[in-house]
Amino acid sequence: MATCPECDTEIDVDEFDVDRGDQLSCPECGSNLQVCGLSPVELEPVSEDDAEEASSGSDDPDEDED
Repeated sequence: MATCPECDTEIDVDEFDVDRGDQLSCPECGSNLQVCGLSPVELEPVSEDDAEEASSGSDDPDEDED
């Protein structure tokens, strides 16, 4: 069981079903969270910069797609 760092809701996360760096959202407050530790599972809020990088799929926003 993990705890949302934003609203302290307990989230049922099986440590065998997630890897460090996986992202999920809190069912109570909707915060985007990232797995930062395993055994026990620890969650941290995802910063907006991290979320934008993950959604863009590219490390260089100026990179041309030919």
